[in-house]
This record gives sequence, structure tokens and C-alpha cells, in this order.
Amino acid sequence: MTTAHAVPPTLADLSGVYVIDAAHTRIGFVARHAMVTKVRGSFNEFEGRFTADGADPSRSSANVTIQAASIDTRNEQRDAHLRSNDFLAMDEHPQITFVTTGVRQTGETSLELTGDLSIRGVTNSITIPFEFEGASTDPFGNLRAGFEGSATISRKDYGITWNAALETGGVLVGDKIVLEFEVSAIKTA
Repeated sequence: MTTAHAVPPTLADLSGVYVIDAAHTRIGFVARHAMVTKVRGSFNEFEGRFTADGADPSRSSANVTIQAASIDTRNEQRDAHLRSNDFLAMDEHPQITFVTTGVRQTGETSLELTGDLSIRGVTNSITIPFEFEGASTDPFGNLRAGFEGSATISRKDYGITWNAALETGGVLVGDKIVLEFEVSAIKTA
């Protein structure tokens, strides 16, 4: 085994094709619950890849496919409800996808991915700001790059409108959902 060493942390050094390392990546979400707290969850099954062009980031691209059935909020009853037609309708729409339509570098270590997010058969364009967290060679000789990002969407924009009124006023599930991405990717070419 070799000792890990850092690669200079610039986006220009990242040219190549990468696959998302699902074992070291989290794709999660946060939703307001009962107007007083937040529920956090994640998806446990997904795959993705991106092609980075360090010389011209606008020529970069990415795509991710998430298995809707892998939703995990640490509560099986809630997860079953989220998989149902009230929310993700996973029997009819088993996958959530994101495919870039544009990439723009916004700073020395930051970029924005704009793309088509498809949930429950509805596709909308969203922009996700990402921060490049660094790159290094792991003990197995793989170049790894790390990115973190988040974006807020309206679940109603994807036809997810189920809710329940609370006795004290308000609703059980908030409309705004924060999508969270902590990505570890391995260079393959």
C-alpha cells in the first residue's frame, strides 16, 4: 500500500471521467415536519458519473440515478409512506434522475451544475452549487475527488402534494425540500 498524498486542490487538475463511490457518498434531504422540526433522510442506492474538463468546465457533464425504493429516514412506516403514491410513487417511477444541461465555474473551488431533475415522472431544471473539497490518491492508488452541494426544491413542483392539517394550524409536511450531496468520486479515465 502507498501513503495517501494530496493533489493540488484546483478544479483545473480534475480533467477525466469519474464514478461516484456510493460507499463514501451521501445523497440526502431535509424536510420540515409538523412545522416544528426537521426530518433528515437519504437514499442508499444510487449510481452516477461525471466527466470533468478542467480547461473548460462548461464542457463538463454529470448524471445520477437514484433508486426511489432506497429512501431511508430511519422510520420504516414513514419510509413506506414516502414510497407510496402520496409521495414518490415508486412502483410507477422507480428512479429519480439528474442529468446536467450546463456546468459553470463560479470560483476557484466552486461550480454550479444546472440540469434536469426528474422525480415521479416530472422533470424540472434546477441549479446545484457545489464546492470542491479536495482530491487525493487513496491507499489503493485511486484518485478521489470530493464535492459538497445543496439545493432547495418545492416538492409541489414534482406533483407531490399530499399533506395533513395540524390541529394547531399549519401542515404536517413542509413544501420546501433541501437536497444534500456529499460526493466522493473515483477517477476511472
